[in-house]
Amino acid sequence: MKKLFTIATASIAVITLTACEPKRGSEAWCKKMDETPKGEWSFNDAGDYTKFCVLKQKPEDQ
Repeated sequence: MKKLFTIATASIAVITLTACEPKRGSEAWCKKMDETPKGEWSFNDAGDYTKFCVLKQKPEDQ
């Protein structure tokens, strides 16, 4: 029973934390990427940052 409770609590914590991720291309996402070291960016992160944060395209316009 204790093991089941631990697994359930961990699962809820993971779901809650991933729900806090800002939508890619949003202003909050751009701010988050500004604070992230460039060496930790993926190729897709760099492309999307350029498209959404530098060129100011809206994520809906994709």
